[in-house]
Amino acid sequence: MGSATLLLALFLLSVLITAPRAQAATFKCSSGPTCNALIDYVSPNTTTLSAIQTLFGVENFLTLLGANSLPTSTLANQSVAANDKIVIPFGCRCSNGTGISDHRPVYTVQKGDGLDHIAVDVFSRLVTYQEIQEVNNISDPSVIEVGQELWIPLPCSCDKENGSAVVHYGHVVESGSTVEEIAEEYGTTEETLLELNGITDPKTLQAGAVLDVPLKACTSVVRNTSLDYPLLLSNGTYAYTANNCVKCQCHSSNNWTLQCEQSGLQISNGTCPSMECGSSRLYIGNSTSTTCNKTTCAYAGYTNQTIFTSLVTESTCSSTGNAPSYASKITLPSWRWNFVFIVSQLVMLYLHHSQ
Repeated sequence: MGSATLLLALFLLSVLITAPRAQAATFKCSSGPTCNALIDYVSPNTTTLSAIQTLFGVENFLTLLGANSLPTSTLANQSVAANDKIVIPFGCRCSNGTGISDHRPVYTVQKGDGLDHIAVDVFSRLVTYQEIQEVNNISDPSVIEVGQELWIPLPCSCDKENGSAVVHYGHVVESGSTVEEIAEEYGTTEETLLELNGITDPKTLQAGAVLDVPLKACTSVVRNTSLDYPLLLSNGTYAYTANNCVKCQCHSSNNWTLQCEQSGLQISNGTCPSMECGSSRLYIGNSTSTTCNKTTCAYAGYTNQTIFTSLVTESTCSSTGNAPSYASKITLPSWRWNFVFIVSQLVMLYLHHSQ
């Protein structure tokens, strides 16, 4: 029995040595400002949306709903089955050429926890224990204390893609997926995904890997001094901003333009500031139209005391529809046509008599 136990131990040791190690997902990030990012969380156990919100430190429950395109009537105690995906919205910042979550989420160490358990089992391999160790300045990964607060550095990016602002989405690759399929599903190219993620051979893509997928974002007029700048939303998502006074959403059917309106929510700290565009009598989300133009009162950002607005005018007629026809270009007043007719008749009469 002793030799059998030894052989079993050696076998298990060989499995541990040869088993693939979790690879850190490193997203390139060289831009200066912070931004909003997304990442998949595959729940290892049955849980609730409320528990996930708490685990990842998502301040506003509505933000979690918006990132998952769930109706605002969704309850916080809604069940999430094991292995279901929930998209997590979080703040991102650049550091030394890579992007990491901006000091959130913060995990409080429980009895029996180890760094590897926290990385693998609690946060479903979105990070490695070495990354947690590094950002928290832990000298010995085997020594952590109950109650200790650990910053979990989720991978992210704030970089533009081909000159355009995008929402970087940490997509957890499902078994059987290909780079080509993922690119087609999320409206990007295989070449872009390979370059962003440093993949030389698309056949090496592994299930469970966290892939940087750039999602096209709706454009807006939010000023760079706003507390929510840059307000980037991808297709089909929404967010509440300006202390829940404003709801904004992105839909490709609206020409990729951010659509914002008054939220209508009860505000805990009183009433919302004015949302009128000057003296136009238009409020955020309202518009007025003329023959070929539509003017909208658009959301332009906020401070703690003020909500900024901007009147935005867009053409509703096609360029060919606006351009005058060729006939209208050569049309002359009636008296000028009469004059041309008389002159032409005199010229013809002169030529006739001169023959």
